Amino acid sequence: MRSEKEVISQLLRYAELDARVKVVLLNGSRVNPKVSKDILCDYDVIFGVMDTNSFVENQEWISKFGELIIMQHNTIQEDAEDWPIFLMLFTDGVRVDLSIRKTEQIIEPADSLTKVLLDKENLMGIIEPASDRSYVTNKPSKEQYDEALNEIWWCSTNVAKGLWRGELPYAKYMLDVVVRDAVVTLLSWYIGMNNGWNINTGKAGRWLERFLPGDVWTAFAKTYVGGDPEHNWNALLETGELVRTVGKAVADGLGCDYPQAEDTKVTEYIIQLRKGSARENG
Repeated sequence: MRSEKEVISQLLRYAELDARVKVVLLNGSRVNPKVSKDILCDYDVIFGVMDTNSFVENQEWISKFGELIIMQHNTIQEDAEDWPIFLMLFTDGVRVDLSIRKTEQIIEPADSLTKVLLDKENLMGIIEPASDRSYVTNKPSKEQYDEALNEIWWCSTNVAKGLWRGELPYAKYMLDVVVRDAVVTLLSWYIGMNNGWNINTGKAGRWLERFLPGDVWTAFAKTYVGGDPEHNWNALLETGELVRTVGKAVADGLGCDYPQAEDTKVTEYIIQLRKGSARENG
């Protein structure tokens, strides 16, 4: 696998020779001073150009960076502008996520994890050193807290319904995607509250284990189970227990009310459906 120095040098050599490229920026974990980089960290790169269409219409330039295993080419719309992004995984394991954007769209980068690698015409000026300040967990409002807890308890009933019906794919989607996403948000608030609202827990809570107390992390890890229906019933109830513990702590810290009535009634509903499921399958 190419080293970081080799990859960056290759990108810059290409950009210096291609008159279309005016600016090269590096974003993401590669410039985050709080992240321990490993060989699988992506290279999140932006080329600032005058016109994006030529990069899409003729993609022979991609071969300059190596042989592909697979690529995704997407178009993202922002501020009424379409800009292409090429997600490229090369045969040596290097992954480059390259966005092609008009220079006027990147002159004032909103992303604090930005490092200028090349600026042919001094378009970027001086920007602050890269940091994760754009990604720290913000203190939620009462409304945001209420919405997250309502989402957890409401969608927990859908998990139970799916398990009762024997519809495992639906139940797993509700538990492992919908409910879990809201639980990760709640856990991120718990961490933020206990760390001065100055912690970045990473995409999808990837760094939760670093910041959670051991017992809370263990409780969260227990909610990950396989395809056995009984294990999923247990995971659903364990999720509720975790939400009950952390949700009350966060509510106290925010000066909110924990939705105990919803918790009690939904938990009883889940228990009753589980008993009914056991009778149906007994």
